Parts: sequence; structure tokens; C-alpha cells
Amino acid sequence: MPKELKNRIKAKLAEGQIATVAGGLNTPDIIEFLGQFGFDGAFIDTEHGVPGWDDIANMSRACDVWGMTSVVRVTDNVSWLISRTLDVGAQAIVVPHVNTADEARAIVRSAKYFPVGARGSGGGRLSYGITDYIGKANEETLLVALLEEQSAIHNLDEILKVEGIDVFFPGPGDLAQSMGYPGRSDHPEVQAVIDKAIAQITAAGKVAGAVVTAETAQSYARKGARFFVSFWLPWLAKGARDLQSEIAAFGREG
Repeated sequence: MPKELKNRIKAKLAEGQIATVAGGLNTPDIIEFLGQFGFDGAFIDTEHGVPGWDDIANMSRACDVWGMTSVVRVTDNVSWLISRTLDVGAQAIVVPHVNTADEARAIVRSAKYFPVGARGSGGGRLSYGITDYIGKANEETLLVALLEEQSAIHNLDEILKVEGIDVFFPGPGDLAQSMGYPGRSDHPEVQAVIDKAIAQITAAGKVAGAVVTAETAQSYARKGARFFVSFWLPWLAKGARDLQSEIAAFGREG
């Protein structure tokens, strides 16, 4: 366990840099393997994925090996759920479907200790050996609000005024669904709403998040987003297709 409580993503964002998060991870081994490639964080999904409490603890330990930030998406904006996720080792909390300023404030209350919030005083494994854990946890815990419905976009001005949220993240999949385009996050109308939200977030001096690929990363960087999540299964799929294509091409030559 490190003797300092440091959040690599928060540090990079504070310096105006882009932070990269590997997404779709579901085992400690995958996290340890991907850590060698320089990702700043690992996205551990309990909303749509399978990890339970022991898994979060062990996956966040795998992040510690590489100094990566353990970024955990919880299932709901519930105080005990957020605080327990932090207690078992998460350094960052992602909350889905944040549609109002009050809902954003509830995240801060649940994740931060007094005087910022009302998180229960238990610290869990990240507190071991740390002097003034409560104060340092308030400084280092990263909070991400997912904007996944049209109501969140309509209320974005007020949501952006909430202090304590580090990243405001237009969620393409659910946002597309709320706009009547399920499974079509690439639809031009959905992309236009996302681009407008990123511009609004950055104009307010806040950090915008984006789901990126190798093909879209530079485009989102130019738009001003700085918290990048990239899912690993498409990389695997591309490698598999490329391999099969090469083998098939050799077969045709023969």
C-alpha cells in the first residue's frame, strides 16, 4: 500500500492534461496487463458489469500496482453505495443518470467527508497508514457525473455550478436512447448534442469526458474533452479481424 494517497487522474486534470482510462475491465489480471501501456485509470463497471464488492477491492489493488486510478461506476446515486465503494478501494466514483443539480450535489455529499459532505467516517483499506486520511480523501477522491438523458442536457447550466464534481460526462449510449435513437450513438443529432455539451462544459471551466477510440481521440481533444474512456473489447475485435483477414488472404494466395 502506498504511503501517500494520490489520484493520478486528478493530478493530470489539474495540470490541464488529458487523462486516459481503459474501460470494460472485469478482472484484476486484465488491469495489471493493461497497466504497462500507461493508462491513468481503469474503469470498473458495476452498473452493467459483473464485479461485486470483493472484485472491486481486488481490481483496485491491481490498479495500485501501476499507480492507476480505480474508477468505479456505481449502479445508482445512493449514499451508502457510494461510500462503501470508496471504502473497499475506489479512488473515483462515476454516477449514472445525473439529471439535476440536486442529484449532482447528492454525489458530493455521499463521497466527501465533513465539511464538504457527509460521508461516513470509516475509511477502508485506502486509509491504512495515511495521516489525515479524511482531509486527503476529500482532496483526492474524483467524482464523475454522467449526463445520459435529455433532461441532463437541459439542466446542464445548473449542474455545472455544483462544486465538487470533477468531470461532467455526456454518456453517448443512454443519451442516444433518450433522444429516440437506441443503439445509435453515432447518429448526427446525438453527436451534435454531445459536441454542444462538451463546448458548454469547457466554456464553464469544467472538465468534459468522452468515450474515445484511436480514430476519434484527437477530434475529442480538439473539442476540449480531457477525461477519455476507451473500451478494450473493440481493440481485441480489431486485432482478431486483422489476424483472420491476414490468414484468409494467405489462403487465397495459396
